[in-house]
Amino acid sequence: MLSRRQILAGAGGGVLLSGTSILVRGAHAAGAPLIPGLPAGEYDTAVLDALPGKKPLIKLSYRPPNYETPADYFKTEITPNDAFFVRYHLADIPQSIDPQKWRLRVGGEAAASPFELTLTELQSGFQQVEITAVCQCSGNRRGLSDPHVPGVQWGIGAMGNAVWRGVRLKDVLAKAGLRAEAIELVLNGADGPVIDKTPDFVKSIPVWKGLDENTLIAHTMNGAPLPHWNGAPARLIVPGWTATYWTKHIISIDAVTKPFDGFWMKSAYRIPTGKFPVIDRFISQETLANTPITEIVVNSLITSPADRSRQPVGRPVEISGIAWDGGYGIGRVEVSADDGRTWREAQLGKDGGRFSFRPWSYRFVPERAGTSRIIAKASNRAGQTQADSLIFNPAGYHNNVPRPVTIVAS
Repeated sequence: MLSRRQILAGAGGGVLLSGTSILVRGAHAAGAPLIPGLPAGEYDTAVLDALPGKKPLIKLSYRPPNYETPADYFKTEITPNDAFFVRYHLADIPQSIDPQKWRLRVGGEAAASPFELTLTELQSGFQQVEITAVCQCSGNRRGLSDPHVPGVQWGIGAMGNAVWRGVRLKDVLAKAGLRAEAIELVLNGADGPVIDKTPDFVKSIPVWKGLDENTLIAHTMNGAPLPHWNGAPARLIVPGWTATYWTKHIISIDAVTKPFDGFWMKSAYRIPTGKFPVIDRFISQETLANTPITEIVVNSLITSPADRSRQPVGRPVEISGIAWDGGYGIGRVEVSADDGRTWREAQLGKDGGRFSFRPWSYRFVPERAGTSRIIAKASNRAGQTQADSLIFNPAGYHNNVPRPVTIVAS
């Protein structure tokens, strides 16, 4: 049985970032911040930087690597692998994992028949399925919080939408013989802390979520093997829930009979109980004061035209963007071209599935010279709509306040 340390040793140890990236400064509009709307001074240190195998992304931290996808990549429904955001909490990351040596251990006290899987067995021993789903960091848009909160100062790009291919987690659990008393599944990946006093990034999900037909162990992303920085050779996919549960470089799944009390469940990634319109709840981890973050709240983004772009008076302007939520499905997107005084319904584009980005568009004709403030807000089929004002919480989660764009007609 391979431990995480053995896997790292076989892969050459933790990743060395120094000297592996290509710094690309000035590759954006002159004078424009890389992440519009961040507090003064925050984006001054953000630069475009290319990790191995990635296009230049917005580097927010280097060790551990946290890189945001530039807004231009959201003009298409699917986010390219080489432009997909990168998020790590801990800096001891394998340089690579040999697919031939990788093993996934499935067991725990509530598994009747523990076993190990090779990548070949994962790819050939179970039904292979695909799902299109948004992977979004819980702290997406944290840097836009007002008042300011600590943490990685993400703008709008700590997210991406991809077609994931792999096996249903419930099929793997069936082989392990899940016992009736199992209440949670504890998940661990090959990345870890640099020093032993730092808690390893270990998460859990409720058994019922693990048995959902949409929860996958994926080995393929947009038709290609998972990129290293997005969890190769296999990662967990939990559609509709924030990426904190999407364990990268997954190496173990343990079925347990008691709530897991690791740091990243007990103390981190929690929101005030009852403050957000969340339907999926993690009851076994809930307290009177707070509850684990779970599903993605409904949100939208204007992707075109660019903020402060100039448009001719009397000529139609195509306002376009994307909308998404926790899997209930986007019901409508409304657009205001007069700073929220009146609203018109946008045209929804291709439906890529209930967990996918949903494109939308709206045609606006500026009738006079001057500025127009364009706002979009999405609603889902569960009756939820983007918040008009920030629902503040100390960790900066669930920021789904509409992000306006201003156009200048002349």
